[in-house]
Amino acid sequence: MKPLEISFRRLNPQAILPKKSTAGASGFDLYACLDEGMDLAPQSVTLIPTGWSLEIPEGYEGQVRARSGLAMRHGLFVINGPGTIDSDYRGPLGILLANFGSEPYKVESGARIAQIVFCQVPQVVVKEADSLSVSERGEGGFGHTGI
Repeated sequence: MKPLEISFRRLNPQAILPKKSTAGASGFDLYACLDEGMDLAPQSVTLIPTGWSLEIPEGYEGQVRARSGLAMRHGLFVINGPGTIDSDYRGPLGILLANFGSEPYKVESGARIAQIVFCQVPQVVVKEADSLSVSERGEGGFGHTGI
């Protein structure tokens, strides 16, 4: 199978190209690109630039996700995670990073702040229906199958 090619356009000379930490990783690490470090206050959300824009082929999307170590150790999450980067978006790639921890967190330029996973998106046709098929679950939701 031919690898999917994603083009990244450098917006800042200090930007670090996304890369995988291990050969088996599904996500590419995204790095903060800042002129100077930034304090992320507890219970706050900040847009952090990566210094890149990108071109994702039609039929694919980029999913921006939290890094598990930052989430576990510092309470840092991608607030809209996964954040979707559509194939027709060409603007700057920024990360909405939220600090749900109780301490400020210093984000340094070059720090790994999130990851992006590229996924195929099926072509979908939406249609209105007068009824839906019966399922075992039915209309049960929000904890219906247990907590």
